[in-house]
Amino acid sequence: MEKEKISSYQLFVLIFMFELGSALLLGIGSGAKQDAWLAILSGLSVGFFLFYVYYKIFSFYPGISPVEWLRAIYGKGIGWFFGFAMGIYFLYLSARVLRDFGEMLIISAYPETPLFIITVILALCVMYAVKKGMEVMARTGEIFIIFFYFLAIASFVLITSSGLVKLNYLKPVLENGPMPVLKTMGKETIYIPFGETIAFLSIFPLVDKIKSVKVAGLSAMWLSGTNLAISMLINICVLGVDAMMRSPFPLLATIQEIQIAHFLERLDVLFMVTLIVGGFFKVGIFLYAACITFTELFHVSSYRKTVYPLGVIMLGASSMIASSYAEHIDEGIKVVPVFFHLPAQVVFPVITLLLILWKERRKKKNRQKPASA
Repeated sequence: MEKEKISSYQLFVLIFMFELGSALLLGIGSGAKQDAWLAILSGLSVGFFLFYVYYKIFSFYPGISPVEWLRAIYGKGIGWFFGFAMGIYFLYLSARVLRDFGEMLIISAYPETPLFIITVILALCVMYAVKKGMEVMARTGEIFIIFFYFLAIASFVLITSSGLVKLNYLKPVLENGPMPVLKTMGKETIYIPFGETIAFLSIFPLVDKIKSVKVAGLSAMWLSGTNLAISMLINICVLGVDAMMRSPFPLLATIQEIQIAHFLERLDVLFMVTLIVGGFFKVGIFLYAACITFTELFHVSSYRKTVYPLGVIMLGASSMIASSYAEHIDEGIKVVPVFFHLPAQVVFPVITLLLILWKERRKKKNRQKPASA
C-alpha cells in the first residue's frame, strides 16, 4: 500500500461526496413515483448493513489492500481471479459515471460539442487528481463540501421563496402499498449509491485511526442518504411525479424552475458545477480503487504508474459503453444491477465475511484443543 494517510473526517467527506455524486444527478428511486424518497431511505437502511459487512471484512485485515486479503482468504489463484474481477468492476463503474456526467453536460449546456471532447476534459482532471494521491483528493473534498452545502442551503431557500413547492404532489403516500418501494429498493437504491461504498475497501487502510472508520462511514452514509431523500422530495413537490420521471436530470429541472421577481433565474449553471464536483469525486475514487487493485495484482511499484493507462481505458469504455444515452440508462437499470451490482456489492462480500468468520472459528477451536488436552 502507498504511504498515504487521511483522517477519519476526510474519510467522512470522501464518502459523503462520493455517495451524492451521480445519485444526486440522476434522481434515483423514481420508479417508486411519489414514494421515491421512501425507496431512498429503504435503500439506506440496507446500505448500513452492507457497509458494516465491508467494514467487518476490513477489520480482520487492517492495513492491507483488498487483493492481499483476497489471497489470504481464497488462496493465490482464486484470490487473484476475484481481485481481477473487482478491478474490472471498479473501472467499469468509473466509465459509467464519467458517461453520466458527460451526457449531462451535452444535454444541458453543450449540445453541439462531441461527447468525447467533454469526457476527455473530465477524465484528464480526474486522472491528474488521482495521480496526486488520496491525501490531495481528501483535502480538496474538505474545501468543496463547504461550497456544496452553501449552494444546497441557498437552493432550498430559493425554491421555497419562489412558491414552487406543492406538497399535494406527495399524495397519496404508498398508494399501491409497499411493493413498489421495495422493488425500487431491490433494483436500484440499495446499489446506487450505498452499495457502491465497496470501493472504499481500497481506501480504509489509509485512515490514520482504524477504529473510527465505521463511525465516519455510517455517519457519511446517513447524511448523504438523508440529503438524497430531501432532494427527491423537493423534486417531486416542484415538478410533480410525471415531469420528474420524464426528466433525465430531475434536480437540474427543479433548479431551472427558480424565478424570483423576473431577476433571479437560470441558476442551473451554478448548480451544474456542484454536480460536476460530486461526479469528480465519484469517478476519482472508482479509478483510484481500480488502480490500487491492478497495482497489487501485477506487482507494479506504485499505483501512480497505472493511473494514465487505466484512465485511457476508462475514457474509451465510457464512449463505447452504449450507442446513446437512452441505451446507457436502460442498461444501467435492467442489466447492471442484476449482473454486476448484486454479485459484487452483496453476494460476494457476504460470502467472504461468512468464510472469514468460519475460518476464525476454526482457528479458535484449534487453539483450544491443546489446552483442553
